[in-house]
Amino acid sequence: MAAALGTSPTIVEYFEGEDFYSCGYCKNESGSRSNGMWAHSMTVQDYQALIDRGWRRSGKYVYKPVMNQTCCPQYTIRCRPLHFQPSKSHKKVLKKMFKFLSKGEFSRGNNEEEPMDSQMDDAAVDDFVLKSKLDLQSDHRPLGEDYNEIIECEVKEKEESLEAKETKELNQSYDEKEKLGSGEPSSSVKVVPSAPKPGKGADLSKPPCRKAKDIRKERKRQKLILKSQTDKLEGFQIQHEPQPFPSEKPKLNQPKSIEDFIFDTLPEDAAHQLEFTRFLCSSPLEAESPPNGPDCGYGSFHQQYWLDGKIIAVGVIDILPYCVSSVYLYYDPDYSFLSLGVYSALREIAFTRQLHEKTSQLSYYYMGFYIHSCPKMRYKGQYRPSDLLCPETYVWVPIEQCLPALENSKYCRFNQDTKAVDEERVNELDRLRVLYKRTIMPYNIYKKRQKGPSDEAIVQQYADLVGQTCSERMLLFRS
Repeated sequence: MAAALGTSPTIVEYFEGEDFYSCGYCKNESGSRSNGMWAHSMTVQDYQALIDRGWRRSGKYVYKPVMNQTCCPQYTIRCRPLHFQPSKSHKKVLKKMFKFLSKGEFSRGNNEEEPMDSQMDDAAVDDFVLKSKLDLQSDHRPLGEDYNEIIECEVKEKEESLEAKETKELNQSYDEKEKLGSGEPSSSVKVVPSAPKPGKGADLSKPPCRKAKDIRKERKRQKLILKSQTDKLEGFQIQHEPQPFPSEKPKLNQPKSIEDFIFDTLPEDAAHQLEFTRFLCSSPLEAESPPNGPDCGYGSFHQQYWLDGKIIAVGVIDILPYCVSSVYLYYDPDYSFLSLGVYSALREIAFTRQLHEKTSQLSYYYMGFYIHSCPKMRYKGQYRPSDLLCPETYVWVPIEQCLPALENSKYCRFNQDTKAVDEERVNELDRLRVLYKRTIMPYNIYKKRQKGPSDEAIVQQYADLVGQTCSERMLLFRS
């Protein structure tokens, strides 16, 4: 996609890899290393190409970790919103927000503050820890297995174990009462059924109580019978009474979409009102409004969260030709009990789906970096389906295929094709564009005018990192 007419070209100053510095993730004083450049201006097309090569911006500074050298490799991660289904922990956050807005009810509990770039809460972390433990216990589980089903099985087993424990304790309590009443060991007590006294004991005129486990099994059996009958009925209707709009027909057991939770209608007497506003914000990205783009255009935006007329959070996003990229979120800590990091991420996923309806190629949600070596930063892997970017060939690989390798090594090449190479690697440096003394020129002309020692090694490093396409579109400022 060519840059829109009237927008300024991308102009950057490149800084070669600096010395190692302190890591904000593992707290290593000299373990982190990255390359960076200052963006005086940048088109959304160029930034899209850069983040697809592992770059990320913080304000006007754009950086790329030196993946095979840094202590905590940071892999670019993207979610596929068109196929996204909220997890149990995500639904918990959405339900919590709806309950707070509609009834004003909330439980602060022991919520910890969420990192600005994290979009994480305790529920998401606990969910991931449980899944990680299951991964370790399974020993080479096939990829793509339904982890949620496994978790549900474990929860059911715990419930059944708890019921058995309660039944055992109840029986022990009953035996102890018999001992106290008779003065003899419980084994010698002969229990003779008798009519219960008024207000005490079981009502023999009613059927005996059933265990909760048996009740659940019966309910499940009834649901299966009902579903089977309904399926037969629907099959009959389809054969004899074709529906004009089959896509609008409700489906049984259809999981709720993220929109069902977020855009659920609040009651008229709702305790709180949550509103959203969106504004362009200061950024190196040049705002564009092409005719085939989204109504809001491309660029950087502030998404403001207003609760009863008070601003409680602001999310910064970049809307690019093929994705919505989450930059960061900051919020009022008094409202951390609402898990605003997770809630904002889910809203941004839903927003991406809305933009896709108008602009079909815009179909991804970029969440920044996934850092497997830092357990607290693994939560982004819970927004599935998602992909990680191969740091050597820059192709996207489903995260399920990447996790086993990351368990063995912090730095990994995800592309399994050993012959695959970086298709954007620069082979002709002379075609790279330079801005020198306010004049745009190809690198081969700049070399002839350059005074002093050659900077070809630095320029080659820059070109390899940004790729052939960006090196020919962007302007590398040289003084």
